[in-house]
Amino acid sequence: MEKTKHIVIIAPPMTSILDVAGPIEVFAKATAYIKENIPNGKESYKIHVLSVNSSTIVNSSSGLPFICEGGIESIDYEIDTVLIAGNAPENIDLQNIIDWLKNNVDHIRRVGSICAGAFILAKAGILNGHRATSHWMVCDRLAKLYPEIKVENDPIFIKDGNIYTSAGISTGMDMSLAMVEEDFGRDVAIMVARILVLYLKRPGNQSQYSNILKQQRVDHEPIKTIQDWILAHLSENITVEILAEKALMSPRNFARVFLRETGITPAKYIEKLRLETARRRLEETSLTLDEISNECGINNADGLRRLFLRHIKTTPSDYRKNFATALR
Repeated sequence: MEKTKHIVIIAPPMTSILDVAGPIEVFAKATAYIKENIPNGKESYKIHVLSVNSSTIVNSSSGLPFICEGGIESIDYEIDTVLIAGNAPENIDLQNIIDWLKNNVDHIRRVGSICAGAFILAKAGILNGHRATSHWMVCDRLAKLYPEIKVENDPIFIKDGNIYTSAGISTGMDMSLAMVEEDFGRDVAIMVARILVLYLKRPGNQSQYSNILKQQRVDHEPIKTIQDWILAHLSENITVEILAEKALMSPRNFARVFLRETGITPAKYIEKLRLETARRRLEETSLTLDEISNECGINNADGLRRLFLRHIKTTPSDYRKNFATALR
């Protein structure tokens, strides 16, 4: 007898379309592939989209509405996985879904959130004592409001026990692919990724790279000029003394001003910029690891490897294998 894994996606008002549609497509494509290609498969997914109340119409952040089966009170089946999409305006009463989560979480195999949906899990106390992530723009707020949660703003998704949290919008698809792999194996997950024309497998510990340095761009002209100079001279040996001289400041004063304006020390900023640049070279070029290391001022391939392992828990070679586009 075929067993159905019921996947419940909760769509609060003003959520992003991709928060909901992305996971739906992953689980739906997995179901179709399994039914067509695994004749003896005993399991498949059934996807339900529900509102936080009894409404069947939920407006998305783009204005395009979702049509839901109903609210959480309509559930009459055993839930395998529940995913909470973000957002919900501050004036929306979420007590109903919070109470429901508290009462039912122990009976659900997997509980997860997409983007700012982590705040709903946090309000229900589900994330207390766990590692979690959310969109990089709200991680600091999540950590401040809920100090019991070990918030990490780099990973695209985190699995801690049976609790999953993902970063912004499209990363809900990466998290869902990881769930498909858990349920049906890597080969099925890879095929689903191919069908959806996604990267074959983005590891959860991959950073939300593209926004890290954007957060540290400033309007303060002397520091902004220095940031541009660093980018143009990344292959060189860059010290605080050199930067201070360029900025016409003492090294001590320069380090203080740079930290004040960017929220990060000059050394950490340079390291992140080298990592970001190396990542893009791995994705977009066929340069060797030594060539990329020299271009980024990292000295050699061993230094590049240590940098990647320290920050993103993967090697440059494995990163290129998963993400290179120029070589495909």
